[in-house]
Order: sequence, then C-alpha cells, then structure tokens
Amino acid sequence: MKPGRVRIIGGLWKRSLIRVADFPGLRPSPDRVRETLFNWLGQDLTRWRCVDAFAGTGALGIEAASRGSERVVLVEKNSALVDQLKKIQKQLNAQALDIIRGDGLNYLNQLPAGLSDLIFLDPPFDSDLYASALQASAIAIQAQGFIYLEAAKKWSEAELAGFGLCTYRHLKAGAVHAHLLKLVA
Repeated sequence: MKPGRVRIIGGLWKRSLIRVADFPGLRPSPDRVRETLFNWLGQDLTRWRCVDAFAGTGALGIEAASRGSERVVLVEKNSALVDQLKKIQKQLNAQALDIIRGDGLNYLNQLPAGLSDLIFLDPPFDSDLYASALQASAIAIQAQGFIYLEAAKKWSEAELAGFGLCTYRHLKAGAVHAHLLKLVA
C-alpha cells in the first residue's frame, strides 16, 4: 500500500484508499485491528448511530459508514485533519458522515444518554483523556451498544468496572490494545 494512505477493509467502499495526512502523533488504526473489530461487531451496521470522538484519519468511522451505519459523527479538533476528512467524504460520496471540528470529549459530554450504538475512542496515546471519555461514553451508549477503546495499555476489568463497563473482546497488535467494551449487565 502507498505511504500516506489507508485502505478501507470492508463494506460499500471496500478496497478504497483514503489519503492520510502526515501529522505528528497521527497513527491510523492498523488494518488487522480494524478487520478484527468489524468481525467482532458483524459486517452489517445498518441503522447504527456511531461517533468517532477523536477521528484523526477517520478510518474507524469511515469503516462503520461503509458497512451501512445510518449516521457516523467524526469529531476532530485539528482543522487540517477536518479539511482532509471533508475531502474523503466528498471522494466517497459518504452521506452518512457528519464531520465536526471540535473537542471530542466535549462532544461526548453533550450526547443524549443511551442513544449511540457504537462509540470509537482512540485519543492520542499520551493524553489524559481516557477516563473522561470512557465516563461520557458509558452514559451515551445504548444498553446493547459498544465502545471501542484503542490504547497503549490493556485496561483491567477493575478499571472498567468503575465506569460500568466490561470487556467484550480484546486484542493486542504491536503497541496497540484494542478493546471492545459493553455496559455491565
């Protein structure tokens, strides 16, 4: 694959290449991780409402839209990355994408309780956003929904329980820990 590009793994835009901005600290979720995540979730996300709170390249949210999500909100604070996401949206004619320039944590805190089906949390690994983002997402997610958390460490069941969450699936790929979380029943 060409440097500066990410391949969409499945759905409507399967095999499409999207441009990735060269930006310090920007690390698209690896193909293997995205493929595994969407195998866990199932390939058909028809009518799902999703939020990619720290969108960056938008790869996670675009994968969800490619699989039929009704609405995918991509929240990104960097204006150059927002411009790139808008170009990708136009390239793919991705009408389910809603791109918002803003702070992902603030957006999560304003979401209505229990209405989101899937929330992607992939903030910068060196940030202190994880706990606050998990707290807000646990409120925003519907009872059968999922939170995807990508981090540099594995979050323990004890840590997650403090947010009313538990691990549904976990994968370690290189330096990435991919967690698929659910509300504790």
